[in-house]
Amino acid sequence: MRPLVPLLLASALLLTGCSLKSATAPTPAPTATATSAWQTLADGMAWRTLIPQGDELAQIIVIRVDPQRFRFRAIYREGDPQSLADWRALENDASLIVNANFFDQHHRVLGAVVSDGVRYGAAYSDRGGSFIVRGEAPTVAGPQTQIDSAVQQAIQGFPLLARDGQQAYFSSSEGERNRRTLIAEDKSGNILILVSPFLGLSLHDLSAYLPTTGLEIVTAVNLDGGGSTMLALPSADFFVPSFDAVPTILAVYPR
Repeated sequence: MRPLVPLLLASALLLTGCSLKSATAPTPAPTATATSAWQTLADGMAWRTLIPQGDELAQIIVIRVDPQRFRFRAIYREGDPQSLADWRALENDASLIVNANFFDQHHRVLGAVVSDGVRYGAAYSDRGGSFIVRGEAPTVAGPQTQIDSAVQQAIQGFPLLARDGQQAYFSSSEGERNRRTLIAEDKSGNILILVSPFLGLSLHDLSAYLPTTGLEIVTAVNLDGGGSTMLALPSADFFVPSFDAVPTILAVYPR
């Protein structure tokens, strides 16, 4: 396994906690600089790297997934968190593994998870957003979307970072930089996984940055970051280990 960074360097870069205060005054958005064009991982899956304002520590790994070529599954192990290596062993046929919901000190999910039609936790109704799969159709949606009995897979997070292609989160404070995990949907219906493995942007700056990237993001939701951020792309021999074991992941498999 080739981790993205040596553990000691990554540990030194890790910050804890996120600023979730709301306000109305935006600051200038960081500019987008792409360090690579899209690189194909498989038919229907590609990745690239973005460097906000040329800041290497803020780099964002973006994976674009075509739902016509791949299927999504939320997996939850209540009270039984797993490391990235553990999750890879359990889901060794997955083309992508990424961490999902926030969780409490007992490793119980915050928000709702739906795995193969079975629902866990209590859905957010007034904040954040959801990634849901009804039938074969995945989407990323805001808090108004109901997680009903027709939903086969779902994960939730907060805050909502992009809505209708625009910045959706504002904060009057400077905010903390941290490792980040996001899920988004673009104008073509592709699902995007975005991971900041080093020292990501603050939530406010990240929300302002997303509309400038050229990724054509319509909706984006923040998932659990910090010590929970993990990513596995076995076909690229590329892995971002988490610092904390996590009880919930989103796994992606070829159809």
